[in-house]
Amino acid sequence: MKVLILAQDEVLRLFSTRRGLISLFGFCLIWMGVLVYGIVPAARFLVGATESGLADVILPRIGIQALQLWPAPELAVYWFVSLSLLPALALLTSADQTASDRARGTLRYLVMRSSRLEIFFGRFLGQLFIMMSVVLATLVSVLIVIGLNSAEQLSQALLSVPAIIVNLIVVLSPFIALMAMVSVVAKSARQATIFAVILWILASVLLNFLTSTFPDVLMLQWSLPGSQIRDLYWLSEWDTLTLAPIPLIHTLVLLTVGAFIMKRRDL
Repeated sequence: MKVLILAQDEVLRLFSTRRGLISLFGFCLIWMGVLVYGIVPAARFLVGATESGLADVILPRIGIQALQLWPAPELAVYWFVSLSLLPALALLTSADQTASDRARGTLRYLVMRSSRLEIFFGRFLGQLFIMMSVVLATLVSVLIVIGLNSAEQLSQALLSVPAIIVNLIVVLSPFIALMAMVSVVAKSARQATIFAVILWILASVLLNFLTSTFPDVLMLQWSLPGSQIRDLYWLSEWDTLTLAPIPLIHTLVLLTVGAFIMKRRDL
């Protein structure tokens, strides 16, 4: 119960602080630009390319031929854009889960009312709820565009919405878990982001070495969070959940490590 209360506080903190409101306003402006100048023109190009047969030539070569399988072109482009942009947004927005509280000393006060693990998992869930809100808001904006441009495709597009929501939440979970882990050892959101970037670079270099040394060990290619995203471009609808075990395992491992550090870290 306390975990849910802490998660709720994390969400409310976004809407009740000046920094949070400015971040929301900035994201809304950026997303409007992406929607109007990115998704809508790309959807029109996809329709034209499909009608002319050009899409059958170009899309398979760049590994995104599954875009033709979505019920609406705007939804297909949204799937591609969200897989490319939302993980980076999750890294930035969830960087300050416990870092600032530790630096200010307020984490010691919170521990008097809740356990360390309740705080850790509560903040993680709060950030997950925030990203879920982002997914819902951006998806609704795309559905509105579909309704305005081709109302006959809206009913079919609505059937694909649950698959997109579930899959995006699963995809974003390990990125939020990664920031939960590094936030435990960082003193600020900026430092947590730097730690995550350094950790990502080191892990990438190590994995590149291991995959070149042991090319037959296929499990190595799935070791980094987000490693399955490039394969999601090939899938559509509920088929996208066939790769869900990979980010779920990443999330479980990162949360376990983060919780272990949280229990033993000085406040």
